[in-house]
Parts: sequence; C-alpha cells; structure tokens
Amino acid sequence: MDIKEQISKLVEKVTEDDTIKNLFSKEPVKAVEKVIGVDLPDDIVNQIIQGVKAKVSVDKVSEAADFIKKLF
Repeated sequence: MDIKEQISKLVEKVTEDDTIKNLFSKEPVKAVEKVIGVDLPDDIVNQIIQGVKAKVSVDKVSEAADFIKKLF
C-alpha cells in the first residue's frame, strides 16, 4: 500500500467533504478506514493520520500567506 497515495486521497476527502472532515477531527482512525475502505494496522493508520494533519496544516499556512500577500 502506498501511504503517500492514501494520504493524498484522505486530504482530498477531508478538504472537500464536511462529513469526513468532522469525522476526522473527532475519530481520525474511523475516517481513515472509511475513506480507504480497509481495516489497517494501527501503525499504518497513525502514519496516515499524521501525514494528513501535516498536509492540511501546510495547506492552511499556505492559504494564509497567499491571503496576506494579496493585502499588500
């Protein structure tokens, strides 16, 4: 299983689907398993969760920087 691919897939769902976004914020393991459709070992699920959190955080910082650039 390509973890980077699964992270990208989950990031897309989290940013586009409010139901998945809310589930991910409350119960990230269930959100991962729902989107991927497979029950995975905890260590792999945790890697995916950390990757998604990192990617979403970077995207938010990038959006904020773009907004600030537009102000000036």
